[in-house]
Amino acid sequence: MSNSLGTNLHMWDDQMDALKQRFRVIRYDSRGHGQSVADEGPYTIEQLSQDALAILDALNVKQAHYIGLSMGGMVGMWLLTHAPQRIGRAVLANTGAYLGGPDLWNARIRTAKSEGLAALTAATMDRWFTREFQERSPQAVERVAQMFRATSPEGYAACAAAIRDMDQRESIRAITNPVLVIVGTHDPATPPTMGGLIADHIKGSRLLALEAAHLSNIEASNSFNRAILSFLSAADHKSAPTETTAPAKPKEKTKQKSKNETKAAAKPAEAPSAKTAAPKPVEKSTAKTGQSAAKKSGKKNAQKAAAKKTASQKSVKKTASKAAKKSAKKKSGTKTAVKKKIGTATKKASKKAAKKKAAKTVAKKAVKKAAKKKSGRKSR
Repeated sequence: MSNSLGTNLHMWDDQMDALKQRFRVIRYDSRGHGQSVADEGPYTIEQLSQDALAILDALNVKQAHYIGLSMGGMVGMWLLTHAPQRIGRAVLANTGAYLGGPDLWNARIRTAKSEGLAALTAATMDRWFTREFQERSPQAVERVAQMFRATSPEGYAACAAAIRDMDQRESIRAITNPVLVIVGTHDPATPPTMGGLIADHIKGSRLLALEAAHLSNIEASNSFNRAILSFLSAADHKSAPTETTAPAKPKEKTKQKSKNETKAAAKPAEAPSAKTAAPKPVEKSTAKTGQSAAKKSGKKNAQKAAAKKTASQKSVKKTASKAAKKSAKKKSGTKTAVKKKIGTATKKASKKAAKKKAAKTVAKKAVKKAAKKKSGRKSR
């Protein structure tokens, strides 16, 4: 759990009772805050993120779920982008991938160094909590105000420079871990549009809006706790098991989730019961045998049906072949008969033409002979 700018690990006090029932919790003071060393700045988001990885390494934690608010959320985005294998699921609350406006940050840095954080406290509390919450829970607000005033001015200024120089709007597109983005509907420090951009750029992420200002984990603690417990406890193949107070027992793999298990993922999961009995080997064996027999029977029936279909296809093919041959033979005979008829008709026509020609020749000869005979009479 990584804190916001100007607070320390105690900003998570309202979450501890809920989380400790299910998880081993690691919360720490960011560099320059609380009991951490406030060395000379400016810092970078990468430097603050490397601090988080160093803590995990020192505690021999290979992978953990992550919760970060404001500056802590910025660290979380860097870790998800550059060391995704070290993070399971991540909650990015009331944060932004880019908080532009160097003049704004430079002014706060100058005030912190010259006048201390007391000069920034009133305006900061107005950004962090709604007016209604300040009136309803003044003690909670004062507790945070004391944290803020106690923060090292050098540490605050160095971390403010890290936020000023950060731009992760494009790099977060590469994140594939399960992510829950939480925004406060009345948050002027990191407005809901900033959280919306993060959710849009991280594929598959969830977006949740709470009725709160900047420190939604305090102003809307009950809703915040329910949301993070539900999200962190949900089963997901992308995230590895979180470090817990006791080693988890190996579970048997199942092919499908039941409807009840799917519904349970939306609610805070209960710790596994040691009394839960494993499925009986006999029942498993019987189910397998039944499945095997059904499989064999189905296969046999399929083979019979295939053989029957093949025989039917052969029969149809044979019948079609015979019909084709018969048709071809008949057609051939018809062609021969037609040829014969044509030949006969041609011969008859030829004979008739020859006779006609002969008759014409005889007629011509007769006409000539008659003309010759008439000519001879005139001469006489």
